[in-house]
Order: sequence, then structure tokens, then C-alpha cells
Amino acid sequence: MTDILVLYYSRGGSVARLARQVARGVGEVAGMNARLRTVPPVAIATQVAAPPVPEEGAPYVERSDLDECAGLLLGSPTRFGNMAAPLKHFIDGLGAEWASGTLVGKPAGVFTSTSTLHGGQESTLLSMMLPLLHHGCVIAGIPFTEPLLSTTRTGGTPYGASHVAGTRDDIQPSDDEAALARALGRRIAVLAARLSA
Repeated sequence: MTDILVLYYSRGGSVARLARQVARGVGEVAGMNARLRTVPPVAIATQVAAPPVPEEGAPYVERSDLDECAGLLLGSPTRFGNMAAPLKHFIDGLGAEWASGTLVGKPAGVFTSTSTLHGGQESTLLSMMLPLLHHGCVIAGIPFTEPLLSTTRTGGTPYGASHVAGTRDDIQPSDDEAALARALGRRIAVLAARLSA
């Protein structure tokens, strides 16, 4: 099996649920496996450090996960139209991987969740693409050949999968959001298979 790394940060659970849908899409491609990983939260110096292993959910990412994956999907909630600090902190520490070309030529995609429809989904997705471009990834989104992209009344963009949690913080993706997240996972897995051949 070839692994696609599904790497995310989730504080309220929305992005974690979306990540599982993305992973399902990866698994729908023959010979492909999703490797779910998360990043630890960041804290100010006076707070207690996070445990070395998360209490629940996906394990923390290790640098070897980046080397071993054939493709990468990054997920983050929005923070003022940008990715969340824990994911940015992890990416900012990848200087050695950038210098050695660990991610060069690997397909990559992005996904996010916001509280409102206009909460910065597309700018957050774009903010996650920028470091991936610097790392030499082959960026892919969701093409409009996915019919739901034109009809969804919730999340889903050509830049990547997305979820609108709403004012009640509903962490469960809508049917359209889940289907588009699976489509993104399938797309990156298919591209990884083609590129590795």
C-alpha cells in the first residue's frame, strides 16, 4: 500500500471529521492508504506543554511521515482567513525537509472549516498552498467536473474541501461537504498513483 498523509489541526472537531472523509476518499483508490496525523497545539511559555501523545484521535505527525508519503493533504480551521498557528508552527519548522526536497513532486491538496460561509475558507486554503508550493508539491484542488461543487449550499470550493460549522458549531460535515472531501482525497490519491508510475 502507498500512503497519503492526511495532516491536520482541529480544535473543535470539525476539521478532524473532514479529515476522516478525505481519508475515506484516499482509501477508495486501489493500492492507496490514508495515514491520518495531527500536530500538537502551541502554547505560551507559561502554559503546560502538551503530552507527547494525544489523548485521543490521530497521533502526532513525525518528520518521517513526510518522507514516506506519496502525497499530502493539509487541513486547518480558519484563523482570521489564515491557517491555525499549530499547523503553521509545524510547517515553519520544515527547513531541513525543504532543503532536501522531501516533498518535491508530491501531489498535495488542502481542506478547512469555518463558522460562517464567509469566514475565510478560500483565503485559508490558499494560505496552506503557499508553503506547499515552496516545498515543490504539485497542488490540486477539486475540479468543476465534480457536480456537487456547483450545487452545494454549504462548504466546498475549487481550492479544496471545506465545511461550514455554523453558529452552533456543528462539527458533522453535510452530505455535500463529505462527498467533496472524499473527492479531494480520491483526486490526490489518483495523482500520486499516476506520478509514482
